[in-house]
Amino acid sequence: MKRRSAIIFAALLMPLAQAAGAATFIQAGNLIDGKADAPLGPHTIVVDEGRIVRVAVGKVAPGAGDTLIDLSGHSVMPGLMDMHTHLSSESGPASYTDPFALGPADFAYKIEKYARVTLMAGFTLVRDLGDAYGVSIALRKAIDRGDVVGPHIFTSGAPIASTGGHGDPTNGISPALGLKTPGATEGVVDSADEARKAVRQRYKDGADLIKITATGGVMSLAKNSQNAQFTPDELAAIVATARDYGMHVAAHAHGLDGLRRAVAAGVSTIEHGTYLDDETMRQMKTKGIYLVPTLMAGDWITEKAKTPGALPDVVRPKAAAIGPRMSGTFARAYRLGVPILFCTDSGVSAHGDNAREFELMVAAGMPPMAAIRAATSEPAKFLGIADRQGRIAAGMAADIVAVPGNPVEDIALMRKVDFVMIGGKIVKQP
Repeated sequence: MKRRSAIIFAALLMPLAQAAGAATFIQAGNLIDGKADAPLGPHTIVVDEGRIVRVAVGKVAPGAGDTLIDLSGHSVMPGLMDMHTHLSSESGPASYTDPFALGPADFAYKIEKYARVTLMAGFTLVRDLGDAYGVSIALRKAIDRGDVVGPHIFTSGAPIASTGGHGDPTNGISPALGLKTPGATEGVVDSADEARKAVRQRYKDGADLIKITATGGVMSLAKNSQNAQFTPDELAAIVATARDYGMHVAAHAHGLDGLRRAVAAGVSTIEHGTYLDDETMRQMKTKGIYLVPTLMAGDWITEKAKTPGALPDVVRPKAAAIGPRMSGTFARAYRLGVPILFCTDSGVSAHGDNAREFELMVAAGMPPMAAIRAATSEPAKFLGIADRQGRIAAGMAADIVAVPGNPVEDIALMRKVDFVMIGGKIVKQP
């Protein structure tokens, strides 16, 4: 009787064992592997237990119990990566009042929604550069635990700014309200010692990297968008301390003086870089400092600046001056060989529209395949995860997306992602 029960139990387990050992065969009409200079034609990608185990030329038939995904009319590529997002917010009529009306739980719901929208657009990894209440750190943990579905997240948590600078959360707020003056814990610093403390606080909070606002910005309620907002010793303290904790530094910067200071200090990325000159670009190339150009943000603020009332009065002239210059700076940087990462500044523009950045990059002179690599293998290399992300190859994580047709012939197809797999799990399919 005991033996018969054991046989029945084993028989019941067999379908589960077969399912657990089953592989997924993705038949791609066109493979863009994240490395080659051109699409590679029909291939089959075999996925098992969250990883790519085989990539074969042509159509390979699945075995018994395996799953077939027919994407023979699609271009299949690595999951896309956006290196500048703000997942906890999105520009709109309430952008400047939400911080007063909403609390941490409200922003937690917002960030989960925007992260999901971003994933469904094909972006399986993002770098978040400034959030509310540390919710991007909490979301990263929840995604890593498997509690919710979303992209892989590298986050800075709250940015580090100077008093009155871009990133000071009390800009534009009446002192009569009696709000606490922010300090290093909140990310507002005015000395090298405070800068070190702010970096250490970000580490304590669980951030992956440091974001600083090296110059004024467009969207903040402050007049100047270009002035340098850290001294050289403050920048040196930030970069050195971040290095001690294994974190890189992303520097928001528009104006040339602040750009030069940030590059001299050895930051890892320049965000926006609007007024970069050729000499500073050459220094970036020599030092391996990446430009994160955020062309969508420039395009968005340019259009909003044309509409009276669409932006606060103090913001509108900054947007009109900065926005139109960003595409030209990107074009010069690409011609000079500055390393470039795909980015959108989504949260300024709408989440889920991220792939429009490809069109702006190509319009400014970057070849389509180079733009796709800037969103796949290049950010993986920058983040130190090229051994497991950014390419379609055996041994890599099964973060895979697909678009109908050939985006090298029509880059606008990147906005039509209709297949998304992350960690071997399909979250969107035609």
